[in-house]
Amino acid sequence: MQLIMAAASPFARKVRVLIRETNQLKDVEEVHIETSPFNANPIASAANPTARIPSLIRPDGSTLYDSRVITRYLDARARAGLYPDSDLWDVLALEATGDGIMDSAVSISYETRLRAVEMVSADWINAQWVKIMAGCTAIQDRSMAHLNSSLNMGQISVACALGYLDLRHDARHWRQGHKLLADWFSGFKDRASMIDTHVKG
Repeated sequence: MQLIMAAASPFARKVRVLIRETNQLKDVEEVHIETSPFNANPIASAANPTARIPSLIRPDGSTLYDSRVITRYLDARARAGLYPDSDLWDVLALEATGDGIMDSAVSISYETRLRAVEMVSADWINAQWVKIMAGCTAIQDRSMAHLNSSLNMGQISVACALGYLDLRHDARHWRQGHKLLADWFSGFKDRASMIDTHVKG
């Protein structure tokens, strides 16, 4: 199988962390590409009609895309239980919150890195940051028990989201007001899978 990806993408990192946690590195070749919303890489376009990453090319040549589809597939393939039956809906909600933080954080990155300076909208950036902070607060207030339980996909999503905030938006100090979440992340980011997929700014 081939994973079409960019190393800095938090959505690709989710998949890469899962691959390492479930011992599937030998089965998945990571194909690193450069792509952007304004200039889609042909490899990304061939794997996914919307040209988004990550995409997973399966042995029969068919593709899966959207990180949550790929992680469900790889988790089922490895029978790893990162989507546990016992609290599946809570794990899915936690994963969705992490993914929502990623969505807003990537949106800010696009706004500041890809648009001409005179076109950058401070209102848009601030609105996205409000969503990010609301997500962090909700996780800290409602989901610390799930973060501190057995490894699940919700934890991986949240960790990759927070890692991306450190990578692209560290100056905004997401840790302020989120000490419990920050303390949890300080331990989780030291997992071998997180260290192996870490990207420096």
